[in-house]
Amino acid sequence: MDRRVEGLKGKLVVSCQALPHEPLHSSFIMGRMAFAAKEGGACGIRANTKEDIKEIQSQVDLPIIGIVKRDYEGCKVYITPTMKEIDELMEVKPEIIAMDATISLRPGGKTLDELFREAKEKYPEQLFMADCSTIEEALHADELGFDFIGTTMVGYTEQSAQLKIENNDFEIIREILSKVKHPVIAEGNINTPEKAKRVIELGCFSVVVGSIITRPQLITKAFADILA
Repeated sequence: MDRRVEGLKGKLVVSCQALPHEPLHSSFIMGRMAFAAKEGGACGIRANTKEDIKEIQSQVDLPIIGIVKRDYEGCKVYITPTMKEIDELMEVKPEIIAMDATISLRPGGKTLDELFREAKEKYPEQLFMADCSTIEEALHADELGFDFIGTTMVGYTEQSAQLKIENNDFEIIREILSKVKHPVIAEGNINTPEKAKRVIELGCFSVVVGSIITRPQLITKAFADILA
């Protein structure tokens, strides 16, 4: 494993993303957000699009988990769903590329297995992370050979809609950890320092925290709602 990626062990990765409909949508702003995250102690960044990643790389020297979020008509998969997005990311070479590893088919009816094998054949040295929503998906991604298993999609898919990542002391994460051979990155609704600390204690390689740090409109809403 790359020395820079090894440096993420036990550390915080901050997700710096803003979609086109969000107020902070700007590569410049995401670069400054990443700089602020580093100043606060983040050891890695998760970012969306080659444009944002390039700007972030100009601002901070931290390992990056790169994705491209793109919607395809009739397809539920939107996180790095095809080779087109992987090729785009390889133009800026993030240390890790994350892709949706749920059971849904990719555009054109391609399976996760097919896309992952194609990606590894084309970019054999690249590290890949599987964004999973269930234990079964995590085990499948582990068998395929993903370098990192992520819990990113827990609660965000039809098959995981009833799941909450923190239930029963992170039972989902604990079961995944007990059954996979690749490192697990905790992500998805890890929205307090206490939760972040706990998943590292349980044995996760690192933890990704996003909206509660980098989406001020959602943070503001939590305060406004309780006063309403």
